[in-house]
Amino acid sequence: MLCHLHISNFAIVRALEIDWASGMSTITGETGAGKSIAIDALSLCLGERADAGVVRPGADKADIVASFDISKLNSAQQWLAEQDLAMGHECIVRRVVSSEGRSRGYINGVQVPAQQLKALGQHLLSIHGQHAHQQLLKQDYQRQLLDAFAANSSTRDATRSAWRGWQQLQREYSDLQQSQQQRDAQRQLLEYQVAELDNFAPLDNEYPQLEAEHSRLSHGNTLLSQSQQCLQLMYDDEQQNIYQALSQVSAQLEQLTALDPALGNVTQMVSDALVQTEEASRELRRYADKVELDPERLAQVDERLSQWLNLARKHQVSNEELPALHQQLAEQLAALTGNDKRLLQLSADIQQAEQHYMAQAQQLSQQRQQAAEVLSNKISASMHELSMANARFAIVLQQLGAEQASANGIDSVEFQVSTNPGQPLQALHKVASGGELSRISLAIQVILADKITTPTLIFDEVDVGISGPVAAGVGRLLRQLGESTQIICVTHLPQVASQGHQQLFVEKYTDGQATETRMRQLSDDDRISEIARLLAGENISASALANARELLCAPAV
Repeated sequence: MLCHLHISNFAIVRALEIDWASGMSTITGETGAGKSIAIDALSLCLGERADAGVVRPGADKADIVASFDISKLNSAQQWLAEQDLAMGHECIVRRVVSSEGRSRGYINGVQVPAQQLKALGQHLLSIHGQHAHQQLLKQDYQRQLLDAFAANSSTRDATRSAWRGWQQLQREYSDLQQSQQQRDAQRQLLEYQVAELDNFAPLDNEYPQLEAEHSRLSHGNTLLSQSQQCLQLMYDDEQQNIYQALSQVSAQLEQLTALDPALGNVTQMVSDALVQTEEASRELRRYADKVELDPERLAQVDERLSQWLNLARKHQVSNEELPALHQQLAEQLAALTGNDKRLLQLSADIQQAEQHYMAQAQQLSQQRQQAAEVLSNKISASMHELSMANARFAIVLQQLGAEQASANGIDSVEFQVSTNPGQPLQALHKVASGGELSRISLAIQVILADKITTPTLIFDEVDVGISGPVAAGVGRLLRQLGESTQIICVTHLPQVASQGHQQLFVEKYTDGQATETRMRQLSDDDRISEIARLLAGENISASALANARELLCAPAV
């Protein structure tokens, strides 16, 4: 709960210290005195947009500090711990705004951005302005109120999760479908290319082998004739050949070596040459015997090489890269075929995901329907207490089709009311006046009090447009709400102000040069005078004082 508020140089406030108590606190004062100053300061402290206009004229900065007791507020403790900002069971929030419009925010002494102030504020208090009840006219807000009463968060989470899964599958299916035409065209091209390469069937390392074979076959005559010529020169010529010449040289050198051993090395080299010549002749003979003149095979090799070169040129790859390209295109074709299979699988998955979502949504719808009946009766009873004796209230649920479903389920939730006998139930915006909406809103707040996790509720003149017995009923409801929640209520109605456990008075002073707003807590006697002023105006009569005492002494409930 809110414990203390310090305001310095904010708007027309020079310095203000306010201690807040539990229960219901009411704030009253003259029109224009600045009753909403404290509320505005709290809003700024908890992350609302700041500008230089909030700084008191003549001051260099505005400084607002709010202290909260969070000992019973687990959500705030958890948030602070996650942000590494925890400081026991106390939380101190500060906002400083300079006259140049720059602002700084602090949580427990640590500087933080305004977004973090706002995030923390959601765990600490909730402010309901004069027009907050207008939210009741929005069906989304109506659904949120029903869900809060139903306490169906686990089912809502399951429904939302099922919805996200279903939508993700649908998006994937849609993306694949949208590219279907492009994919079909690509597949047709790939099918042609792969079929062509399948028919040709290029093998790894085949191209260099083809080149070598083609060279050999195309030069067969030259290889045969010249290898035979070489064989004649080396060994086969009967008149003169290299082998015979070397044999003669070798024989002479052996004789000379006997005379001079210094020729031994030369003799050995010639002898080795003689042996090598003989071996080379044998190898050359074997080669010449194997040389084939095969024009038919040459034509086959020539044709395959020509096809190979054409395909490589067609696909703009090197000759050696053609087998790898064949494999790559085949893999791409398989992947496209896999996409078609994925479409079929997705279609089945989408149907299953939709069934899962609808099952969760149906369960959520049942919980809402049960809660709607109970909540409708409670709101109707509260409306009767607020001088709407003939009013009827109903929460109407309509189940939507799958095409209108959302993460929030398949329910259209509408609050309907009848304010006069014989009048049919109609949507709130068609029937209820501003004052009636305000009363219905308050009734709902009281009913949902035990569901509210925010420890402090602030009502800024939400009772505008009501008076008399209605105002008394509103006051009693607010006090009832204050039994379980800290309530701060800015009001101009004596019937509401008198229901507060404590009352604060706002007054404005001026010395002719500067204006200043002050706020103080009223004593019992001061409360009587203030309530009387609210009843009768500035001219307080004895009757007004008596009425004020009666209001303050009246039973709260």
